[in-house]
Amino acid sequence: MKIALIGYGKMGQAIDAIATAKGHEIILRVDVGSKHLLEKEHLGQADVAIEFTTPETAYHNILKCFDANVPVVSGTTGWLDKLPEVKALCLEKNQAFIHATNFSIGVNIFFELNKKLAALMAGQPQYNIKMEEIHHTHKKDAPSGTAITLAEQVLAAVPRKTGWVNEESNQPEALPIISKRIDPAPGTHTVTYTSAIDDISITHTAHSREGFAAGAVVAAEWLKGKTGVFTMRDVLNLG
Repeated sequence: MKIALIGYGKMGQAIDAIATAKGHEIILRVDVGSKHLLEKEHLGQADVAIEFTTPETAYHNILKCFDANVPVVSGTTGWLDKLPEVKALCLEKNQAFIHATNFSIGVNIFFELNKKLAALMAGQPQYNIKMEEIHHTHKKDAPSGTAITLAEQVLAAVPRKTGWVNEESNQPEALPIISKRIDPAPGTHTVTYTSAIDDISITHTAHSREGFAAGAVVAAEWLKGKTGVFTMRDVLNLG
């Protein structure tokens, strides 16, 4: 494939290395100083775009891809208030789009485990629930997009919890997410159910960015030639 990389920070560079090793061609590397490459004449030469930028720029970058008729895989978090609008525009313009808070294959399997455990614990009010996420100090948003996805899955399954908060909380209806920023830490997410008798925890620990980058390349390979709005559950055939 011919791939446009929109955002060339550490994640973009990791994606570059993996995609190139798999035989794909990176035809555009768009960073802060090369935003002119987002114009249709340049971007339109790509088979697919992979977008990892900032909450402030992601929305406009994705629309540029739609305008250039280029399928786009986006992993940027912190801008998801506009995600419903982007999904609607994708369908309206007959484009192709995948957004994930985390492209790691392991994390997406972890999401399925989280939903299953939450459903099992919904009828066990003696257990309180809390979450913790640890990332490197350069991460721009807190809690992480992955943590928010995990929290929303718990909230959907457990009626006694009505919302998450990004702090410790003794409110019984609150789901606390504790965010820690420690170097070097690619990402650790833990969901814990605590009772007076025992604790049950599930944890995903990333050892490097390679899992996230490899998953994004797999998503791009899968998305090429398709139209519509998809998720990593579609890519990995998780049902």
